[in-house]
Amino acid sequence: MKNILVIHQSAELYGSDKTLLVLLSKLDRQKFMPVVILPSNGPLKDKLEQENIKVVIAPVLKLYRQMFSPKNMIKLIKGYRQAVKTLDALHKEYKFDLVYSNTLAVLLGMLYAKKRKLSHVWHVHEIIVHPKLIANTFAYLLYKYATVVVSNSYATQNNLTMRQKGLSAKCVVVHNGLNSEGEGVSAENQKAAFGFKNTDIVVTLVGRISRFKGHKWLLSTYINNFKETNIKLLFAGSPVPQQEYYQEELEVLIKEHHLEGNVYILPFTQNMKAVWAATDIAAAPSTEPEPFGLVALEAMLAKKPVIAANHGGLTEIVENHSTGLLVEPGNEQSLANAIKQLADNPGLRLEMAQKGYNRARETFSQEKYVQGMSHILEAY
Repeated sequence: MKNILVIHQSAELYGSDKTLLVLLSKLDRQKFMPVVILPSNGPLKDKLEQENIKVVIAPVLKLYRQMFSPKNMIKLIKGYRQAVKTLDALHKEYKFDLVYSNTLAVLLGMLYAKKRKLSHVWHVHEIIVHPKLIANTFAYLLYKYATVVVSNSYATQNNLTMRQKGLSAKCVVVHNGLNSEGEGVSAENQKAAFGFKNTDIVVTLVGRISRFKGHKWLLSTYINNFKETNIKLLFAGSPVPQQEYYQEELEVLIKEHHLEGNVYILPFTQNMKAVWAATDIAAAPSTEPEPFGLVALEAMLAKKPVIAANHGGLTEIVENHSTGLLVEPGNEQSLANAIKQLADNPGLRLEMAQKGYNRARETFSQEKYVQGMSHILEAY
């Protein structure tokens, strides 16, 4: 059996959190024994423990811009010492065979694997472009300190290999995978729960309310094209702590344009069946390239047509004019045309939804994802 020290950046249930849960809950426990380090309590910790997976709370040395101030550097050093003490105690008990870092943002795995001379599988779920210095530094760290680099899409991998000569020899792509959760709840009941009518066409954006997920782009497109129609918007997700101003900006626009009955903001919820039940069209209008685009896959498994920005990993999931529509990033007219095309054609929505569902099950299944990751964890 291979004992794996798993280090992850958060205890929530957004994209990389969900993929980690899928992987660890489906690993063959006759072959692998994961022990997970998380920075805090949260729904991911609860879900992992329900799967009888050991979870320990400790500093993970997450990278962020403000960390380089003198005060935060002292905090970082203290956190590293505390984390090493915790990991050494676990290592003594479990005798880890390898370290698995899930996401670029955590540096603890890199440091601990080097310190204790362990293999290091570094799984990248991010496309970092700016600042350029940070993007290039990460590519160098991966080249220097990862035994193997797993990317969740070719878009993610290409962003790394273009920055660091020789890194491609360490890289492999394993697309994320999910399975359908089965039948949801009544669409009529769920639309009413959000204040919409059954005859309304609901366009849903699921994800963090942040700078690059496209909330403002979608809302502005709606204001300029659809506010007097039966098309409605549903935003499902919450902002990152200390970044609540992104949601406040949306709320100001909604109030200014008297859209309180047209746009509904639902805080983060684990009840995604209800969200997808109320949805007619799924939107993934990211203004920067998504490394993968798990929400598009979730929507396809829920049998919803997807409108996505034509860049990054989303282009590897959504087949234009087949499972959905790809639109020019940041272009309101392109987004408006796609919404109108799907809103006006219920038959086309159903056709794309079925094709998307079939593609998701055939190409991005949970089994393929777990199998691909298992091969890597077994090999290193």
